[in-house]
Formats: sequence, C-alpha cells, structure tokens
Amino acid sequence: MQPDTANQTHTAEFVLVGFAELRETRLFLFSLFLTMYLLTLVENLAIIVLVRLDHRLHRPMYFFLTHLSCLEIGYTSVTVPKMLAGFLGVAGSQRISYAGCLTQLFVFTFLGATECFLLAAMAYDRYVAVCLPLRYAALVSWGTCVRLAAACWLGGFLTPVLPVYLMSRLRFCGPNVIDHFFCDASPLLALACSDVSLKETADLLVSLAVLLASSAVIAASYGRIVWTLLRIRAAAERRKAFSTCAAHLTVVSLFYGTLFFMYARTRVASCISFNKVVSVFYAIVTPMLNPLIYSLRNREVNAALGRAFSCRSWKELRHQSTVHQKQRLQTGAKARACGFSALSITNIRY
Repeated sequence: MQPDTANQTHTAEFVLVGFAELRETRLFLFSLFLTMYLLTLVENLAIIVLVRLDHRLHRPMYFFLTHLSCLEIGYTSVTVPKMLAGFLGVAGSQRISYAGCLTQLFVFTFLGATECFLLAAMAYDRYVAVCLPLRYAALVSWGTCVRLAAACWLGGFLTPVLPVYLMSRLRFCGPNVIDHFFCDASPLLALACSDVSLKETADLLVSLAVLLASSAVIAASYGRIVWTLLRIRAAAERRKAFSTCAAHLTVVSLFYGTLFFMYARTRVASCISFNKVVSVFYAIVTPMLNPLIYSLRNREVNAALGRAFSCRSWKELRHQSTVHQKQRLQTGAKARACGFSALSITNIRY
C-alpha cells in the first residue's frame, strides 16, 4: 500500500492508454498482435514438446532452450492479453489497479532479467562445447545445468525487488493515465508526485548490473569462441563450429540491443511513442522470432521437426520416450535390488 498522508489524494488505479492515437487502425493492430501472440505460444510450446519427446535433443543446449521458451510464453502473456482487450474496447480493459500495476512491473522485470541470465548460461554452454569439447560432459553435466537454470531464475526474481519497492514508496496524486500498453517504469515515473531521483538511480544501477554482468559472460564466451575458431585451419570445420552458435548469437543481438536502448537510461523518455514501438519489439516481436531463429538455423531442430510431422516418426518418438522411461525405471529397480541383496548378505553374515 502507498503511505497515506493528510490532505493528499492517492491514485488507486491507472488507465493504460495503449495505442489510442491509432484508433483508425485498431482492428488491424488487434489482428496483427493477436496473430503474433498465438504464433509465440504455438512456436514455444512446440519447442518444449519437441525437446521433451525427442531423445536426440536431450542435451544441455536444448535444456536451456526449453527454459527460454517458457520465459518467452510468460514474457508475452504478462502484457499482450490486456493490450488485446484494450483494442476491442472491453469494459475495464484499460484500467489496472495500483497493486496490479506494480505486480505486472515486477513479473515483467523478473522474466526479462531471467532471460538475460539464461542467455549468458547458454553462451557458457556454447563456449565449453566449442573450446573444451573433451571436457564438455564433465563441465556441463545435468547437475550443472539444473544449478545454472535455478541460479538464472533466482537472480531474475531478486532483480526487481528493490526497484519495485522504491516504486511503491512514491506518491501518485495527480493524473493516472499511463501513456503505454503496460506498466513500465518510465511512464510510471512521469506520473509520480514525489522525488524520483533515488528511484532513477536504483533503476540505473540494477539495470546496468544485470545487463553488464550477463553481457560480460556472453562477450567473454564468444571472445574465446572466436579465438578458437581462428585457430582452426579448415574452413569447413570452422563454419560447422560457428553454426552451433549462430542462432544463439542472433537471439542475443536482438534481445540485448533493445534492452540496452530502453533500460540503460534514467530520465523519463522524451518520446513516449517511440518507446512504445521499441517495447513492442522486445515484448512481442522478439519472443515470436526466437523459436524461428533456433529452428531455421539448427539442423537438429529441423530434423526433429521433420520427424515430429511424420506420422510414423511421431509414433516412434512416443515409443522411444516410453522406452527411455522404462529403462530409467528398470535401472532404478536394479539399483534397489542390488541394495536389498547387499543388505540381505550383510544380515546373513551378522
């Protein structure tokens, strides 16, 4: 809750303007964004299901890719449904409560920061695969993958704690109209009645810490990858090694380019409309493009998609998945049987 002071009216809810200046094209924009949102859901769900069913994709790289797909689904679902309802003029669709606004800001920042850390973890995976292939199984084991993924989610969750707390301490006593399609920090600061200098400084430091820390890992990983590739004399082998990194590097360039532009600044933006266009790019366009980039530039994913769309291969995938589950159960049963036998022998001896 906001602190209450005498003779001061506090804003209980906000109104999201969205793209009100484009009323004439709202049906076109609704159709466009709805199509992009549905494509994002279908593409990322397809990646998750594909990696789950095809045992050939049960590798660390695709383990991280499934986490990235989960992030993309959440990332778009936080903002797009309410924006689509606003285009249709649904009653109350443009209104959002004070608590709901802060919650949306928290979740959106949480998922965005998690994606930064996750892309850094994927860059480390590519570095080990290209530069240290003989030690890959030891350095990027399944236990390491789980710990890295958990660290990414935890780091992302902690990122918005201080900024959102400081936002909750600000007073909003004037206009309650947010010139954006979701509760972003910059348009919210423009409505604050109290001093926002501390909040702007905290936003700058937290944003730079996340962006610089994750981008430093990515830059160091790809620096070593480039150095290793330059030492490979055969051009064919060099291209083959780089092709395993091309999709990830493209996704990193798209995501970090827009984030550096939007969040490595402190002052309230002078051109809100341009900020909304950039926000659409990293909140809607990029999550839709990422699965396409990974599928179009990855032979293994393409091959898995081909097998999935084949009726015979689909049955084989289901059979292989069942076989792997049975093998794991049999392995566990054998381990328990061996333990029971050893215990029985010990009891007999005693």
